[in-house]
Amino acid sequence: PPAIIGIDKGVPIKCVAGGHVEGTIMIANKGYKTMANLDNDVSEVFSQFRGHAIGVPSKGSIHDVILNFYLKKYGLINEIEVKHYKQAEFIAIDMKKGILEGGVGTPALAVFSSTIFDSHLIIPPECLWKDNPSYGIFFHEDIIENEPEIVMKFLHHNKEASLILRESPSKAANIISKTFEILTEKYVSDVLKISPKYCIALSDGYIKSTMEFVRTLKDLGYIKKALKIKDIFDLTFVKKVHPEPEHYSKLKICT
Repeated sequence: PPAIIGIDKGVPIKCVAGGHVEGTIMIANKGYKTMANLDNDVSEVFSQFRGHAIGVPSKGSIHDVILNFYLKKYGLINEIEVKHYKQAEFIAIDMKKGILEGGVGTPALAVFSSTIFDSHLIIPPECLWKDNPSYGIFFHEDIIENEPEIVMKFLHHNKEASLILRESPSKAANIISKTFEILTEKYVSDVLKISPKYCIALSDGYIKSTMEFVRTLKDLGYIKKALKIKDIFDLTFVKKVHPEPEHYSKLKICT
C-alpha cells in the first residue's frame, strides 16, 4: 500500500518483482479466542475486541489497511479503537500494560510479544488476506529505462536469497542473526516459521491481491486514482529471472 499511495501521488516507480506474501498477523493475550476456536470466522475474532483498542503500525501500512478493511466490512469502525505506532515493538509493550487488547502487524510482532507477556497468534498470516503482497521490489523508472542491468542483477540476488529463506530457513536464520546481532538465531527462525512465503515471482495471485488493495485504498480514502496493473507493475524483468512457477502457494491452511 505505501508504494501504491506513492504512485497515486505521482512517484515514478514500478514494481518489477515480488518478494513475500501474507506477512500480516493478529495477536492478543491468551484470554482471546483464535481463528481455530471460532470456526475460522474472521468476523467473530474481531468482534471480541468491541469496546477495546487494537494497535497497528503507521497509517497507510499494509497492516493498517487490512485492519481497517475488516473493521469496515464487519461494521466495527466505531466500536473498536485503532492506535497507530511508528515502531511495532511498542504495540507489544502497550499490550503488556493493558493499553491495547490486540495487535496487528508483522510476524516479528508475534514473536516479540511472546517474549514479554503471555500472548498468542489469533489470526495467522494466510488467513487474513490471501496472497497479500507484504513486500515487492520497486525501481525508479529512470533506472528501469536507462540501467536495466542493475535491475537484473538485483533480481538475481533476491531470487537466490528467497531460495535460501524457503528451502534452508535455519541457514537463513543463522546469516540474519549474524548480520543483525541484536537478533538471536531462534528469534529469526520463529519469525520465518510463521510466514515462510518468499519468492520474487509476480504471480497471478500477487497481482490480483495488489489490485484488490487498490480498490480498498480508494474506498478507504487513501488514494484518489483507480490505478491499473500497468500503472504499478513492469513484468519484463521478473519473467526473465524467474520463468519457473511461483513458490508462494506451498502452504494452504485457510479455506
